[in-house]
Amino acid sequence: MTDQCEHLDTVEEVTPSAEGCEDCLATGGRWVHLRMCQQCGHIGCCDSSPNRHATAHWREAGHPLVRSYEPGEDWWWCYPDELMFEVHGAPASPSHP
Repeated sequence: MTDQCEHLDTVEEVTPSAEGCEDCLATGGRWVHLRMCQQCGHIGCCDSSPNRHATAHWREAGHPLVRSYEPGEDWWWCYPDELMFEVHGAPASPSHP
């Protein structure tokens, strides 16, 4: 683990893939909190949710960075570096309705 994310070069301009967890919506599952992939826009549920789709997306797609998709939250998480941080000067995080 590092004290600085080494994956910011993977960030793309993305559009959220859904208004809720994309995978839970498809299967009728439920979620607690939402995360948005910063490489493709996939909306997945957090690790407190039964299916942990955001982490599953990282394991399957290899996209290292997510951002909170919750109203009023603007933090990021880097899976490989196991690091939570904020990006000063980044546009405000979109959030689900």
